[in-house]
Amino acid sequence: MGVSNLATSFNPKKLPKTPLFGTDGIRGKAGDILNASFTVQLGYWAGKVLEEAANNSGPIIIGQDSRNSSDMLSSAIAAGLTSAGLEVWNLGLCPTPCVASLAGDSEAIGGIMISASHNPPPDNGIKFFGNKGTKLADPLSQKIEYHLRNSQVQDAINPIWGKRYHRPELVGEYVKMLGASLPQNISFKGMRIVLDLAWGASVKVAPAIFKQLGAEVISLNQSANGDRINVNCGSTNLESLQQGVKEYKADLGFAFDGDADRVMAIDSKGRVIDGDYILYLWGDRLKQEEQLPDDLIVATVMANLGFERAWEAKGGKMQRTKVGDRHVQAAMWSTGAMLGGEQSGHILCHHHGVSGDGIQTALHLTALVCQSGSSLTELVDNSFRTYPQILKNVRVEDRERRSKWQECEAVQNAITQAEAAMGDRGRILVRASGTEPLIRVMVEAEDRELTSYWTEKLVRVVETNLAA
Repeated sequence: MGVSNLATSFNPKKLPKTPLFGTDGIRGKAGDILNASFTVQLGYWAGKVLEEAANNSGPIIIGQDSRNSSDMLSSAIAAGLTSAGLEVWNLGLCPTPCVASLAGDSEAIGGIMISASHNPPPDNGIKFFGNKGTKLADPLSQKIEYHLRNSQVQDAINPIWGKRYHRPELVGEYVKMLGASLPQNISFKGMRIVLDLAWGASVKVAPAIFKQLGAEVISLNQSANGDRINVNCGSTNLESLQQGVKEYKADLGFAFDGDADRVMAIDSKGRVIDGDYILYLWGDRLKQEEQLPDDLIVATVMANLGFERAWEAKGGKMQRTKVGDRHVQAAMWSTGAMLGGEQSGHILCHHHGVSGDGIQTALHLTALVCQSGSSLTELVDNSFRTYPQILKNVRVEDRERRSKWQECEAVQNAITQAEAAMGDRGRILVRASGTEPLIRVMVEAEDRELTSYWTEKLVRVVETNLAA
């Protein structure tokens, strides 16, 4: 039975009118857009486009997180790929950067990760990587979407089917890469580290490599559990990790998201050490080692003003991009920057790879602490002070209203009023999330009262005019 028979219930006319691909692949509630019939078609056309772009034959690597729907989506997309005549290497449970790393370092023509990252359990997503391990270029994702909307898959008269192979042992190659990226002979012996694994994709990899390097590891949320992934834990909910670090009197702690491409740290005092601090500390080390071209760090519009001004005071430069690690990545390629990332914990270091990697970032921050002879607490105390920054999310379920929020006159007028009132004492960022049905409102200012006032006012306007 061919792919057109497998996906008879797929109707392109029922697809949303807004673009399917967001800032990080296709994401939504499992069983809604991301159902079996759609995903088979997606696999078929993604395979055709990736094969054409690579100009050679090779396998597609698939990985997944622990969500209950990930098995279904992994099987469906593999069915589409093999119907297109392609070979599939299925890694099973693994971090997203594992897929990216193997796609770039093997004969594969691309990679696919089944995950909704930090989203709640009912959601899922499909992320694509090219044959160099980088996020799929916009023209290729647009081509896949065009075929999904306009082309009809036909069974070949003499079909050549691809095969699917289970290759979990390849995750070990990724683990070797993580170790090889660290300073030679580094040891974490004597360090006590708490890891919040978020019931997700890092459960097998992260504790193992930290223990191999000599650390005493306490793991929280340490098994793969699709019902609990990211629920009150992980990089977006740090309370349990903060408690764990204090309870176990640990040197530091790390929280990964569901697919382990981002990380947040906690110091021994229980303070949150976000991506801005990680970029500053790692950037300072690379700058001292003359491994940071033009002393440039790429960050997003979310990066704290305190970070930016402190980095500039050290003689460094910062370039801001739109939110999303794909935009950070693009700026790094165009400028030659070697370090970039997001406040949310997506960190990219081109000395060691082309993908944001939470586990690798955690390892390098730990190595930096070991080499410094200071604690993470001391390093942070001697870095910079953040400006008060408040981020609030407003849920806007209507996809079209959310994508066209900038056309709302009331919201634009409120933003203009707030910017005029704050002047150069602060800044405002309102944007639609590329991964969730949210409008994000961020206000940052020297004064916390000013920050709180304008955040609340803008949130009320968005709720009234877009969410109602």
